[in-house]
Amino acid sequence: MHTAYLAFGANLGDCFATFRAARACLAKAEGVRVDGASSLYRTEAVGGPPGQPPYLNAVLRVATELSPEKLLALGLDLEARFGRRRLEPWGPRTLDIDLLLYDDLLRAGPELTLPHPRLYQRRFVLAPLAELAADLRHPLLDRTIGELLAELDDPAGVQPLPDPW
Repeated sequence: MHTAYLAFGANLGDCFATFRAARACLAKAEGVRVDGASSLYRTEAVGGPPGQPPYLNAVLRVATELSPEKLLALGLDLEARFGRRRLEPWGPRTLDIDLLLYDDLLRAGPELTLPHPRLYQRRFVLAPLAELAADLRHPLLDRTIGELLAELDDPAGVQPLPDPW
């Protein structure tokens, strides 16, 4: 089994319900077991078109027998099932699932880059990831997730929410 971390993000529709349903689908997928979930975070939109509503963000830890490519394909399938339409870069979405880390695998390709190339720059990813794995080392930067979060110069507002999912 491999350990992978998946970031969830959404700012359209009932994001709470979408997260819960997508997590349930992921947990039922063959070769995938959800081993942990961060808190939910409300995050102001970063980049993309102006005037977007805030995002809901979270991170899941999964144990998987799937290859990184198949796990990414599963995430993309879930996005489509929950109404994701890619109309503009960093635009609003019903569900976004990013593969952040897969063991300590390094991969650079047109379809998949591991670790996720911007994870260390985003508080809305690092804060929930640090809840699950603060001592995990970024395989390229040789810094822990907790260290990356503490050193991050990102003014984006990221607020933990009390709602369980």
